[in-house]
Formats: sequence, structure tokens, C-alpha cells
Amino acid sequence: MQTPAANAQLALLLEVAGTPKPGNVDRHRDLEDLRFEHFLAGAVGARDGLETAANGGAVGAAFERAVAGMAGQRGGNTQFGSLLLLVPLVRAAREDLSGPVVEAVCEDTTVADAADFYRAFDHVDVFVDDPPADMEPLDVRRGSDAVPVLEERGLTLLDIMSRSVPGDDVAREWVEGFERTFRAAERLAAADGPLGDRTAAVFLSELAERPDTLVANRSGEAVAREVTDRAAELVKRDALETDPEAVEVFAEELVARGVNPGTTADIAAAGLFVALEHEAIDV
Repeated sequence: MQTPAANAQLALLLEVAGTPKPGNVDRHRDLEDLRFEHFLAGAVGARDGLETAANGGAVGAAFERAVAGMAGQRGGNTQFGSLLLLVPLVRAAREDLSGPVVEAVCEDTTVADAADFYRAFDHVDVFVDDPPADMEPLDVRRGSDAVPVLEERGLTLLDIMSRSVPGDDVAREWVEGFERTFRAAERLAAADGPLGDRTAAVFLSELAERPDTLVANRSGEAVAREVTDRAAELVKRDALETDPEAVEVFAEELVARGVNPGTTADIAAAGLFVALEHEAIDV
């Protein structure tokens, strides 16, 4: 059995290797400025931060360290959202990787954790929608410049995640006990075939059930709903098995349109970690 940090790194590598994942980088397709090898390098760079979490370090410090390492490659933001899910999961794996334990890890976060989360934005550009007017002083894009306001208001990292729902489904995982993450792990365990194919199938199933919040924030809710409806149609007719070319066409179309369901990919990466830790899948 590998260590939690090693399994988290492996989950990042397996996620990007799965194909086809419509609109996302995978081993068969790149985006214009973001390539497969950038994700491989990002996963390698994140290892020190993941080790920090596995060794019992504070969640915020571990996350900032992971992001700083991830950002060492030339592609920019590869796995920010995935790491925001993986760090508390890795921390929980020290005790028991279950919903209640991960919830407790998130509930125990502090103002210092929130400050380190903001500092992580100093390392890499992350797409974030404009905040409401009353949240502008706490716009995460301000990075470390927003820390004094954060500290003045006494907000923990879980407080920040709570304020990001419903517009961010990575934050929603923090608030709702990583429900989709654990469901994705169960789906991976129940699926058949090579792990890359299973990852693609779980990605498509998750996309078919819930509009991707990154797509909604970048391209609008109508586009996010359209993408989900089309994914649902492909899942309904088991297209990955019966008509794989249709899924490939969908994948290429989303890339061409610049529609990137990145939040769904983050859920898939987190699900892979849980499945690896539970020894429900192996490599």
C-alpha cells in the first residue's frame, strides 16, 4: 500500500491520463496553452505539499506549498481545484478516510489556514468569477493583499469555502462532506476495464448529472446546462462502449469552443484518491 501523499500524486496523474474527458486536457488532447506534460509536471511539483498534509501539517500551509510546487511548470494552473480537494482528504487519511473525518478536518481549519489559502493565489492565476460587492475586499484574486481583511473578520478556511457556494462546486464539497468525491470513488470501484477508461466514464457520468461550475462561471449557465444535457445523452446510450467516436467528437468540440469542465475533473481526481486509499482500485 502506498502512502496517502503518493496516492494523491498518483490520483493527479491518473486523472489527466484518462481519456476522453470532454473539454479537458488528457493524454490525447491539449488545450491551446495548457498541455498534458504541464499536468504531469504539476503533479510532481505538488508532492511536497501533499507530504506536509500527510505528516499532519496545517491544511492551509500544505495547500499553499502544494500549489507553489504545482505552479513550477510553464502551463500555469493545472490542478489548483484538485489540490483544494486532495489536501484535506490526505490529512483525513492519517486517521480514517471517511466523510465524517474529512468534515472534521475542514471544520477545524483556522484563520491562518484561510490566510495561506489566499497566499496560494500569489503563485498562479486562477479563474474566479467576480465576487458580490460586499465580498470585494475578500476577492481571492487579491491573494496575500486580502489577508489583513480576512484576519480582521476572523474567517476560517471553511468560512471562505461556505461563502463560495453555490458558485463553486469544489467549495461545495468542503461544505457538504465531499459527497460527490466519495460517490465518484464508488463508481470507479464498480466500473470495469482499464483505469483510464473508468476515469473517463466516471468523469462523463459526473458531468451528466450536474452542470460544471467552472463552465457556468466562464461561459454562462446556459452553456453549462447544454454540456450536461449532451453528456447525459451520451451516458444514456452508453456511448463510451457503443459509440466512442461520438464522445471523441464531443470532446474535440468542447476544446475548440474553449469550454472546460475543470471542476468535474477535480472531482474525478479526488475520487481516484479515495478509491486508491480504500484499495478499491489498483494500478
